[in-house]
Amino acid sequence: MVVAPITYRWCCLLAAGLAISLATLRVASAESPALPPASAPPAVAPPATLTPPVPPADPATAMAQYRRALEDYNKAWQSYSVTANAYWNSIVEKRKVRNAKRASGEPLSIDDYVLTQPPVYKGPPKPRNPFKPEVPPRPAYVPVVNDFLAAARQEFKFSPRLPQRDGEFKSAYAKVALAAGLTKDQIVRIYAFEATGNGNYDVEAGLEYNKHGRAITTALGYNQLLATNSVEILAEKGSEFIKEFQAMADETAGSERAALDGKIEVLNRMVAFARSVPDAWDQHEILANTQRGLAVHALNLDLDVGPMLQTQKLLDSIVFARRRGFSRALSAAELEMLNLTGDGNGFDMVTMPLQWRDQVPTANFFRPSGYEDNPVAQRNNVVAKLIAATDARMDLETAKPGARELAALLR
Repeated sequence: MVVAPITYRWCCLLAAGLAISLATLRVASAESPALPPASAPPAVAPPATLTPPVPPADPATAMAQYRRALEDYNKAWQSYSVTANAYWNSIVEKRKVRNAKRASGEPLSIDDYVLTQPPVYKGPPKPRNPFKPEVPPRPAYVPVVNDFLAAARQEFKFSPRLPQRDGEFKSAYAKVALAAGLTKDQIVRIYAFEATGNGNYDVEAGLEYNKHGRAITTALGYNQLLATNSVEILAEKGSEFIKEFQAMADETAGSERAALDGKIEVLNRMVAFARSVPDAWDQHEILANTQRGLAVHALNLDLDVGPMLQTQKLLDSIVFARRRGFSRALSAAELEMLNLTGDGNGFDMVTMPLQWRDQVPTANFFRPSGYEDNPVAQRNNVVAKLIAATDARMDLETAKPGARELAALLR
């Protein structure tokens, strides 16, 4: 399976002291569907200023100056783009080499990674047309919890069983996560890192500190699952969830049995929807952006299904590592590497010899667009720094009330 791209929380970590910010957005990691070298995405130009232009006193001279400046900019940017695309193509090629070596059982060498940092544009800024005002782009609307709930009602006639308080959800999550084999350290520290150390079960990316702000992505809950994650997990593990609920229903009667039967019926329809496309991240992403996909995402809010979805995301990464011979328990920071950058990328980092980690740039685990949007990977630009920064943030966030409450439920 392909695991979700990275959270915004991790992308913008380290803003204060450690430069890790507390927002939550997922950006594309190298584990998202890779672009072939020949079609590597072009470098993205710096945004032009949005200040309204002042009419020039001499329009002809001003226009001539603008055209000369634009020509200089275009030449500089074209030169940079050639260098940047060559760099990111080499990232793709090196990744192919590593994957081939792993598949054939060959040992890796440090030369199987690109060891230089990505090029940085240092040319002139893009000039502003003196006769054409710049219009600020309007940010795309990102669905929020109310949208997920409305979609569930509309598409599946389903209303999640919401907890009366967050502690009720934490208790259910703790029980499911422990039963799945996650350690207390993994459960608490990853919750602390992903959900700010104090987030509720319905915490969404960008709204951690201001419920009236703007959501950045659909990343939701203790482990910040994207809507695409929810669709993918249901496609792959939905039958197992249904079996668990069927076993529970077989031991109950009356209204409780009727409620479980209703939930099973909804899950069957949602699983059929999630499996209506090939099991691939890009296909699930298409579904996730529909009303039915948002309805599936509402399962994260359900007191019965939500803990299972949130746990499964981490469990899949643990199973991935075990199947590839990683015998010891992953530390929380190591598991977070798999959780955030994708299983393959995370596994690459946590199995890398310690002496290489100070030399291998984090750019090796991203596509260019993901890296450009990820100040944490840029600032902590080698593997050792990135893992250390993640661990440091976990240390701070676990002291918050939400993390302490979850830890108490795991004793």
